[in-house]
Amino acid sequence: MAVYLSAALRQELLDADDHRCAYCGTPQANSGSPMVVDHIMPRSQGGATRFDNLCFACYRCNLYKGPRMEAIDPLSGAVTVLFHPRRDAWGDHFAWDDAGLTILGQTATGRATITALRMNNAVIVDARRNWVRLGWRAGNP
Repeated sequence: MAVYLSAALRQELLDADDHRCAYCGTPQANSGSPMVVDHIMPRSQGGATRFDNLCFACYRCNLYKGPRMEAIDPLSGAVTVLFHPRRDAWGDHFAWDDAGLTILGQTATGRATITALRMNNAVIVDARRNWVRLGWRAGNP
């Protein structure tokens, strides 16, 4: 269900997220589809429609995140919280490989988020490969 956001709040989110997906760093200009507003804590779980609970996400990350707030860390097998774009620093949990093609999980939260949101699926890695050829990089959100 669509949620109304004021123009001011929408612009605040775009500016805060630098017109990129707050999860995988895909720039709006390179995504091929508009960014969507993600309720970090889903409304179905009591999440509010306010800046500290909203971020812009690419369609893929938003689709795969769904209403989740936790996922399994593939290294430890433990349930862990997903990355929270308003509370967590991206660089604390993620890093780019040297080629700029895949996102590496630096923590349990990073690894669980990468796996749950399929942040390194074949389609996006192929797109990143093309971006790198053109001199673009997804960058850190």
